[in-house]
Amino acid sequence: MINNLKLQLLELARDSIKYYLINNKQLSIEEPDNSILLESRAVFVTLHKEGNLRGCIGHMHAHIPLFKAVIKMATAAAFEDPRFQPIQAHEIDEIKIEISVLSPMEKISDYKKIRMGIDGVWIKKGLHSGVYLPQVATDTGWDRETFLRSLCSSKAGLPAEAYKDPDCEIYIYQVEKFNE
Repeated sequence: MINNLKLQLLELARDSIKYYLINNKQLSIEEPDNSILLESRAVFVTLHKEGNLRGCIGHMHAHIPLFKAVIKMATAAAFEDPRFQPIQAHEIDEIKIEISVLSPMEKISDYKKIRMGIDGVWIKKGLHSGVYLPQVATDTGWDRETFLRSLCSSKAGLPAEAYKDPDCEIYIYQVEKFNE
């Protein structure tokens, strides 16, 4: 993605949060001319304050245009992440925004094919599922097995070793990440 487009998406995310703070509803804009912004893409928006996580919401499957996904996920990260209180107006200038645009999912049969720091992982078994973006491996310094055990137990609500179960589905994807 070209830099100008990345800046446009970051600005759109920030405008979405500011708009919601003032109007208590999601921003709605006219459909842009740029064809990339109209592509259906899966997106995560992550918010940091003073270097600490302040919110992160996304969706794994592309089902709405990229520009709408950024608006929706930025608003959700700021106001709907159950781990945090909603963003307050006095915080907005301290918030740094990161956007991760996901590639399509690829199902794999061998967890050893996961490339740490390159592949994000979505693990699924029955009604349980969990996801880590690729940067989780880089940020934590975990090896593959620690990463997968944490994903299973902390995110998916599965036993830590569930990733070794043949009934467990593992999907990988890559992200294009950019931030303010």
